[in-house]
Amino acid sequence: MYRNLLAVATDGELDQAIVRLVARCPMVESKHALELFVASRTTVVRMNHEPAIQTITSGSEQRMNVPVITVEGFFETHGKALQLKLEGSRAGFERRVREPTINRPGLALAGFYTYFAEKRLQVLGAAEQSYLENLSVRQRHARFRKLCSHKIPCIISSRGFHLSPELLAIAEAAGVAVLRTPMITMKFINAATIALELDFSPTVTEFGSMVDILGVGVLIRGASGVGKSECVLGLIERGYSLVADDVTRVKSHEGRELVATAPELTRYHMEVRGIGIINVVSIFGISAIRIEKRLDLVVTLKDWQELVEVDRIGLDRELYEILKIQVPHITIPIRPGRDIARLIEVAAMDQKLKGLGLNSAMEFNQKLIGLMQTQNPS
Repeated sequence: MYRNLLAVATDGELDQAIVRLVARCPMVESKHALELFVASRTTVVRMNHEPAIQTITSGSEQRMNVPVITVEGFFETHGKALQLKLEGSRAGFERRVREPTINRPGLALAGFYTYFAEKRLQVLGAAEQSYLENLSVRQRHARFRKLCSHKIPCIISSRGFHLSPELLAIAEAAGVAVLRTPMITMKFINAATIALELDFSPTVTEFGSMVDILGVGVLIRGASGVGKSECVLGLIERGYSLVADDVTRVKSHEGRELVATAPELTRYHMEVRGIGIINVVSIFGISAIRIEKRLDLVVTLKDWQELVEVDRIGLDRELYEILKIQVPHITIPIRPGRDIARLIEVAAMDQKLKGLGLNSAMEFNQKLIGLMQTQNPS
C-alpha cells in the first residue's frame, strides 16, 4: 500500500505525498520512529517501534587463544618494567602462572592453608618478611619449606629484601624460582596485575585490515580480492595509519574493549596484488603506521550483486561480536567507480559523531516526524 501511494510522487510533491500517507495511516498517533526506504524513485514509509539491531558473530571464536604464561616468560617480558632480579638459580622457570593476579602468603606462612591461592605469584612484602624474621630458625625453615611444597609459580620478594641463603636453598630444592624487586609492595602488585591481565587476555585472529581513521579503529573485512589492501592504501595516502594488513590479532582487555594489532612478522608491511610486498614505513613514513588500536567499527566489503538489500537510511544497526564484545558493523557494497576509501572515511567520521551522541539518521527521522505532525495536526 505504501509503495503505491508514493510511487507517482515527484521531487516537488514528496512532502505532500508523505502528508497524505500519514493522514491515512493511524499509526502516526503513536509517535513511534519513522523509517524511510528509498528504492530508485519510489519512497516507502514504514512505522517501527524501535530501530532493528542485528548481531553478527565472528567466525574467529573457534580460533580463540589464551596464552600460556610461564615464570620464565613473565620474567623475560616484564622483568625490566617491574625491576625484577633473579635470586639464586633458574630452577622452576618452567612453572606456569595459572591466574592473572598476585597473592601475599601471610596466612599460609602462619599455617593456614584451607584457602590458599597457589596458582598465583606469591609476593613477600614487609609484613611477611618481618613475620619470618621473628620466627625461630627451625620454624622459619619449616614454614618456608611447606610454602614451597605447594605448586606455586614462584616467590617474589619486594622492597629489595634478600632471602637468606638457607631459604634460597629450600626454594631451589623444591624447584621454586625466587625473584626480587626494589618496588614498594602495593605498587609492584598493581603493576604486575595489570601486566598479567594483558598477558592472559584472550586473543583471536581476524582476517581483515585494520586502520586508524581520526582516532576511530576500523577493521576492514571482505572476501579475498575484494580490494581491502587497495582501500587501505587510499586511506594511508589521506594521512591515516595502518595497524595491520590482511591478518589482525584482536585481544580482549578485561572484557571491556577490543585492541587490535598486527602479527610481529607482518607488522609495517602490506601485500598489494600486482606490486607485491611493500614496507609502509619506508614509503609513507613513520606516521603511516600504528602498533595497536582499539577496535571501534567493523566494515565488511561485499560485491553489490551479493547483497539482497542495501541500507539506504541507517536507522537499523548491525553489531559484530568478537570475544563476546559487540562492535558497530556496516556493510559497504562494492562496484566499479565507487571510492571505497572515501566511504570508509565517512563511515568512521559518522561513527565518531555517534560516539558523541549525534545520530544523523535519527535526527533526520525526528525532523520528518515533526514535519508530518505540523502539516497534519489532527
